Amino acid sequence: MHSATTQPDAGETTPRRLCVYNSGFLTQGRIKRILGLAGWQVTLGRPSGEDWVGVWGAAPSATRGLSVAESRKAPVLRVEDAFLRSLHPGRAAKEPPLGLLLDRTGLHFDAARPSDLETLLLEDALDDTSLLNEARDLMDRMTRLRLSKYCAYDPDLALPEPGYVLVLDQVAGDASVLASVTGPDMAQARFAEMLYYAQTEHPGARILIRSHPETLAGKRHGHFQPDQAQGRVSFIDGAYAPMDLLDGAVAVYTLSSHMGFEAILAGHRPRVFGTPFYAGWGLSEDEHQLIRRQRNLTRAQLFAGAMIRFPVWYDPYRDRLCDLGQVIETLEATRRAWIEDRDGWVGQNIRLWKRPRMQAMFGQHKPMRFANPAPDAAPRIMLWGATASEGQWAVEDGFIRSQGLGAELVPPISLVLDDRGIYFDPSRPSRLEALIADSVSLPDHTLRRARRLMDRIVDEQITKYAAGRATPEWTRTGAGSVILVPGQVEDDASILLGSPDIRTNAALLEQVRRANPQAILLYKPHPDVMAGLRRGTVADALRWADEIVADAPLALLLVQVDAVWTMTSLTGFEALLRGVPVTTLGVPFYAGWGLTTDLCTVPDRRQGPVTLEGLVHAALIDYPRYHDPVTGQACPVEVALDRLTAGRAGQPRSLRLLAKAQGVLASYSWLWRR
Repeated sequence: MHSATTQPDAGETTPRRLCVYNSGFLTQGRIKRILGLAGWQVTLGRPSGEDWVGVWGAAPSATRGLSVAESRKAPVLRVEDAFLRSLHPGRAAKEPPLGLLLDRTGLHFDAARPSDLETLLLEDALDDTSLLNEARDLMDRMTRLRLSKYCAYDPDLALPEPGYVLVLDQVAGDASVLASVTGPDMAQARFAEMLYYAQTEHPGARILIRSHPETLAGKRHGHFQPDQAQGRVSFIDGAYAPMDLLDGAVAVYTLSSHMGFEAILAGHRPRVFGTPFYAGWGLSEDEHQLIRRQRNLTRAQLFAGAMIRFPVWYDPYRDRLCDLGQVIETLEATRRAWIEDRDGWVGQNIRLWKRPRMQAMFGQHKPMRFANPAPDAAPRIMLWGATASEGQWAVEDGFIRSQGLGAELVPPISLVLDDRGIYFDPSRPSRLEALIADSVSLPDHTLRRARRLMDRIVDEQITKYAAGRATPEWTRTGAGSVILVPGQVEDDASILLGSPDIRTNAALLEQVRRANPQAILLYKPHPDVMAGLRRGTVADALRWADEIVADAPLALLLVQVDAVWTMTSLTGFEALLRGVPVTTLGVPFYAGWGLTTDLCTVPDRRQGPVTLEGLVHAALIDYPRYHDPVTGQACPVEVALDRLTAGRAGQPRSLRLLAKAQGVLASYSWLWRR
């Protein structure tokens, strides 16, 4: 992790006192916590000795702190939000930031005097190959994910036809605006001038004015008025992703908007009429000459300084400082949850015991309902399993689920949503199938993340229902070829829909033995069947198998066998992660891509080969939604693995009691299917 330049000096063992005079430093727990982790002890009182004074940017509340600092001859630490902040503006949704900018010498948006960021961009060589490669990868991730300082947007909005000029408005009275002009009246004139130049320099082009998100939220007004939308000038004021608007623009005009920085990342050379931190480095057309900035930077160097080296980033799941990559993963997870859940869900065919976890996962932004919608309503409907039809979403357990069985009412840490089909039904396309097919175009840094995930799953012995190291219950002896045959629940939808020729565990064992007469066959019954909760018992399994390994941990078995033969079991996918050859007799989601030997006809639309990393990225990163049981928030897969390996994703006591009741009252099946 790259440390921020504004943390206390290396070698300090105790936090440095930071005296503050703005209640937000004390009442906003996230800000206080980030400062604490960065080595600052936030406190009240007058500074003395080596104490510092903390102020928030150039806000009106900073005046008192600056006055105290001047009278006490104390140094000042200026604090601001980092450049990737949250889903919504802080004023609009009261969301805490995911990072801070801590500056000992100035303010990044005020070029009247140097700032730590400007000094870093001037004096740091920024020529380390690994740093610049990291910067390029992270820039690509941000643009692909359409991340911005505020990341909530509506992907369903129709984008304007490309070829327009984008003029960026800002909120009136904003500190970055006032730092670029000599007063509010001059700010208004400067924005009018900017609009005039946009029209003059691009005759005939459409001019789109983009309002600030806080203006759109009704919190603060901007500089452009509705009557200025005349002729070829109009406002583009929807919940658009800034990167989407930048993609269609032929030119970008800004005073000091952060979106001007994002325009540089998107490949533009914006016209800049103010003095923001990103001006003066040879990457923009600047109206002001910034004398101190006598250096040309590449986009990667600017990004490395402003996004990797300078900010202090925070990981809300592990409560620690982190690098930018983890912040991107956080926003990827939380932004996806907001996009999918913002209009609310109606859940149908959802069992009673599942509903609290479903509400926690999908009801953060608007509570779920579990009743039939009114005839005149048009809600988003999710249904459990394979029952979803056109216009609805299927929901099912993910492939890394829990420390325990769903049939024993252990709640899942991941679920999948599919608006095209469902992964275990090969008779129709599914969202997972599309993600796997598209994985051939994933960039290298994305595939490296999938490889790291695979390595961790293998090293930590993680499977769908288990995590952590265990003692082996079976030890390989002899030199013969060993084949693992995983049993399945025989009335499971993946068998009924995805295994047309073989649908029982007995038939599976018979077929594997016929094809491999000399091999050692290990049969592992499905845990739900062993628990007596589902159908699939084979009374005479030793007629075909050499040994039944019911209690042997799957992760340990997979590193001892030579091959896996299966109908549609997820064990086949888990075997692929560990480099074990897999033969399929049905059509699981991982069949047909050139990674398995398939004895059943697979759909023609599965056109392999794909890489194992691409398959893993689709199945474990892109397809599922993960829920952190500690913070109650959507989370990346890596955090879900942390919770599983730490044993913090188990079954609540109430559900353990309900699971026992389910076993006693199994005959009353209507109770569990309500």
